[in-house]
Amino acid sequence: MPKFIDISMPLENDVKSDPELARPTIQYIDHDMSVGRIQTFFPDLQPGDLPDGKGWAIERVQLTTHNGTHLDAPYHFHPTMNHRRKPGGEPAWTIDQVPLEWCFAPGIKLDFRHFPDGYVVTVDDVDAELRRISVTLSEGTIVLVNTAAGAAYGRDEYVDKGCGMGREATLYLLERGVHITGTDAWSWDAPFIYTKEKVDKTGDNGLIWEGHKAGREIAYCHLEKLHNLEALPSTGFTVSCFPVKIKRASAGWTRAVAILE
Repeated sequence: MPKFIDISMPLENDVKSDPELARPTIQYIDHDMSVGRIQTFFPDLQPGDLPDGKGWAIERVQLTTHNGTHLDAPYHFHPTMNHRRKPGGEPAWTIDQVPLEWCFAPGIKLDFRHFPDGYVVTVDDVDAELRRISVTLSEGTIVLVNTAAGAAYGRDEYVDKGCGMGREATLYLLERGVHITGTDAWSWDAPFIYTKEKVDKTGDNGLIWEGHKAGREIAYCHLEKLHNLEALPSTGFTVSCFPVKIKRASAGWTRAVAILE
């Protein structure tokens, strides 16, 4: 039997896994609170008519498509994609248009936990790590990045933890046939507080979201807010990350799982 490793984080009220303006809200309606709802369908029903006087449990959830572990579609990065491959590019895919074949494929893990918060990973860093784990990238490989943010999940500083992937490092992966990447950090790019410092110092606005914007040149998707990547080996697993199908959306939630034979 294969071994399944959950690499998704839960949606919950009390963990700052997003900036304040974008945090999810979950209202829990328990078996007692829901009896009145059942009576709207069956007006003559009395609470005692139900087994133990209990109704059903449901939850009302307020989310963005980027809360929790999710898969970003090319449309999130830019309205067009594949400028490198087609003059003028083409309309960027929304999450309901992403090929399902991309979402179930062999995975590898790059261990970048040693890089400081805000560090921007380079091509040389990626190349060195691939050599360390003896991997040559092949078409469709899903590349997961384990950062210092993973261990910070559950603490208020999570959003500002971990390194990010630079434009050139991202393109290095895409040019070698990678279609989906992933990170246990809040963003594929370095935390915004560090990017802002660099932009203020250099005046280079091209540093903003440079890893995401690589998707304008070559279409790709990435997983954000993965979890438990420390439990994975560097190679030898398959990633399943099918997104929820939301029409015209920039992302879809996923229960990302690593499968070890």
